[in-house]
Amino acid sequence: MDVSFCADGSPPGGSAVRRQLEQPLPDRTRAPRKLRLWEALALSVGLMGPTLAMGLNGAGVAATAGKAVPLVFVLGLIGVALVGYGFWRLTQHFNHAGSVYALAGATIGPRAGFFGGFALLGTYLFFLTCTLAATGVFAHAFLQALGIPAATPWLVVALLAAVAVGLLNSRDTRITARTLLIVEGVGIVAMAVLAFVVIGRVAGGSAPRGQTLDLSVFTAQGTTLGAVMTATVFAFVSWAGFEACASLGEETDNPRRNIPRALVGSVLLTGVLYVFLMFAQTIGFGTDEAGVAEFAGSEAALATLSEQYVGAWFALVIAFTAVASAFASALSSSAAAARLVYALARDGFGPARLARTSPRTGAPTAALAFVCAVAAILVAIVAGCGVSAFDAYYWFATIGVLCILVAYAVAGAGVIAFTLSGRASIPKYEIVLPIAGIAYLGFVIFTQSAGQPAPFSYFPWIAGAWCLAGAVVLLAAPGLAQRIGERLTAELAAQELQAERSAL
Repeated sequence: MDVSFCADGSPPGGSAVRRQLEQPLPDRTRAPRKLRLWEALALSVGLMGPTLAMGLNGAGVAATAGKAVPLVFVLGLIGVALVGYGFWRLTQHFNHAGSVYALAGATIGPRAGFFGGFALLGTYLFFLTCTLAATGVFAHAFLQALGIPAATPWLVVALLAAVAVGLLNSRDTRITARTLLIVEGVGIVAMAVLAFVVIGRVAGGSAPRGQTLDLSVFTAQGTTLGAVMTATVFAFVSWAGFEACASLGEETDNPRRNIPRALVGSVLLTGVLYVFLMFAQTIGFGTDEAGVAEFAGSEAALATLSEQYVGAWFALVIAFTAVASAFASALSSSAAAARLVYALARDGFGPARLARTSPRTGAPTAALAFVCAVAAILVAIVAGCGVSAFDAYYWFATIGVLCILVAYAVAGAGVIAFTLSGRASIPKYEIVLPIAGIAYLGFVIFTQSAGQPAPFSYFPWIAGAWCLAGAVVLLAAPGLAQRIGERLTAELAAQELQAERSAL
């Protein structure tokens, strides 16, 4: 069963169905619309974790592309913009707690929607797990910077973080959004201060090793175009999770305006920040061979530059913001994962109790407890096998990125189908953008999968198995797609009616 509307925009089935849909869905299925634009934007920024991205992802780019790190992030911004176009267009018409699940379901059909949503659920669960591990990593690093021996195992820190994100997310969604805004805001301000100090000292000739202001970092000088394009994969993952605000479509005021704006805002805000910070880091370490090697080998680039350019006290500030950013990313990941589980359970996949919400806050508390428990179990398993927190972070992050690439491709196919269907006034020539986005995603998947050493060579198989499990569920339960289609039709038609009422 496909999810579509009649030529006049009415739900299929005629006036009888329309009259039935005039009645609102039960209270338990829909949280009140109360989030504003900046609060929705905070969820996407929180899931991306710019403080973490800037502290960890630059080294991999420098190791591959040399001093052309800022150029790589400019190209990465173009790539994520091509992918983000599909979400921007679709959220102008559809808003749902299931994000890709509903966007693809409404444009391609319920089977594609479930497959894309299941891939996205894997992403959010793996991201939640990796950010819990990252909280343990940076908490230990911060304690060591203070001179305090970190005797507590990282697993204990991760489990405490899981409990904390569950408690915070079970409260009013606005509290989560404001917590994310404060935490990431402090981190962004700290990074910006560091960048201005680094650029100022380099431009003023007072850099520690005489580093110079080298604008050739925005060219491929000293490297190859192939190396630059390969390195864009490391840059692209810095934006993974930019679409998280789409899962707040049912809780945001005027979602057809605010969710697309939040998507654009999250990509542009972090894009400008990433390019600026990467420029500062590159010239801060130096663009000569020794500087590039130091950057590529740094596991805490921002802390290193802080100590070199400002002082040990500022390195402590950066170390603390890293702990807070890891926790904020876990908070955002759990919020997005819970809403997707809630949406799937509400539409017939999984126990009905996972669709329960708090009567006081509207938060999907049952789904939230479920995703936090799953992430805690995964963390406990890898810790019990002797895996370090740092490795656990990278392992689960890699699997999550591979899953999200599949979800992004499904969303891109959805906007292509929606454009060609003529159901919206989208110029047909714009399909070149999602096509280019899907092609770039294919390149990223290939680069992330081919020629990787163990254990990273196993991760594409794990991500593929997760996505395949979604397809197997559909084959094993043929009635599931029909139930999903019927439910999505009712929900999206109700949104159409609500939008019409608001316009009157």
